[in-house]
Amino acid sequence: MDVCDACKSNDDAEEPSLAEKFSKLLDQLEYCNEEEQKQKIEEMNEIIDGMNEEEFESVFKKETFNKIEKMIEKKKVSMENAILLLKHVGYCKMLKNVWNLCFDSSSLGEKFKKMIIEEEKIKEEKNEKLLVDLCECYLLLHKLYSEKLIPICVPCLLKFALKKEESEETRKEKEMALLVLSHINSYYFFRQELYLKEITEIIKNHQEHHNLTQLAYQSAWEFLMNRFYFENSLKVIVNELHFGREAARELEELTRNMDWKKKEEKMNKEETKEEVILTRWIETSGYYFYRCKLENEENVGLINSIIKVFRAANDNHRGIGLWCTYPLINAVKNRAVKVDALLKGRAIDAVLERMQRPKLDDEITVECLKFFKNVSNRLKEKEKDEKEEEERKATKMEIFEKLEEEGYEDTIASFHKIFDFLHREYSLGTSLKISDYFVNI
Repeated sequence: MDVCDACKSNDDAEEPSLAEKFSKLLDQLEYCNEEEQKQKIEEMNEIIDGMNEEEFESVFKKETFNKIEKMIEKKKVSMENAILLLKHVGYCKMLKNVWNLCFDSSSLGEKFKKMIIEEEKIKEEKNEKLLVDLCECYLLLHKLYSEKLIPICVPCLLKFALKKEESEETRKEKEMALLVLSHINSYYFFRQELYLKEITEIIKNHQEHHNLTQLAYQSAWEFLMNRFYFENSLKVIVNELHFGREAARELEELTRNMDWKKKEEKMNKEETKEEVILTRWIETSGYYFYRCKLENEENVGLINSIIKVFRAANDNHRGIGLWCTYPLINAVKNRAVKVDALLKGRAIDAVLERMQRPKLDDEITVECLKFFKNVSNRLKEKEKDEKEEEERKATKMEIFEKLEEEGYEDTIASFHKIFDFLHREYSLGTSLKISDYFVNI
């Protein structure tokens, strides 16, 4: 082989995958000193950041966690450095929305569980930082965690999130603690009043001092919202902490800063952190309107902010657009906003425009149909108050005229032949009666 052929052969050699690069660095860790390990782990964390969901799941299997546990046990890797790696794995697991990493059945998962219980038993000179780190790793990486650990981990993380220090490092650590708490489906584990004071204080502190990151603040709300799983009024959330106002402001800021015209080749890559946070706010808003039955102006502001996201997401962010339909549907169904406000805030226009687009996802079609079905149901409900009844009739006429002008009935009729398919594929809340989606005078 001549030199040119050799060069060509080298050029044609495949670049190692991210999974292969990570595995190679993991193998090298046990042969490095403490500082060299930190440098290697920084490289590994950068590789993790670049992984897509499939690559991520292919790397972090039970065997990988067992291997890390053996390295800790044989003192080949320090606990501090192992935590540095594992916290980042857990953090990325959340942002990449990966659920099953087989950590539950690994020897490392069992080791951390025992360490948390043992550390909690120490009464004097307890290493609180280690306990926080262990709780974060355990709860982030597990899919099904032990109920015995919740009464240990939750107060520990809330106490840390209540710290008053304002350094950048503390802000990042608070973000991690609150992200972990948002991951806990807490209604399974403790009563509503437990930890309500602490999480309320964290949210109020931020509203006054702006001491949390965007992700940390959203996570705090998500943890709080889980406290009210069986509560329909959400009075604390609505009247005291003003979720509608706060969520609307956060969505407005995120909407301004998003790259909504992202090039097609970037669409299949990982979501940016801003996209993740915005989607989480929309999800939380959907849950809020699913439970909220209190009508107020802040809810109107939130719906209007969601509509801005819905419009902006039309072209390149269909997943976000789909998420936006859920709070709209729930807000109408639960009377959290007046139908008149949906008309004035152009929510009805936005959903109608989306239905008329030629390349419409079937799933979004269904959610748009559900929205108009709920609007129709609301407009059929007579009001007891004479003035409100007059307003209902006027709103109904205005919406009827708008839909007639925009050819809404023709749009619905064009879907009629596929109603049966839509009902089979996305059955929840759909109706096979075409008249259910009309607004009739």
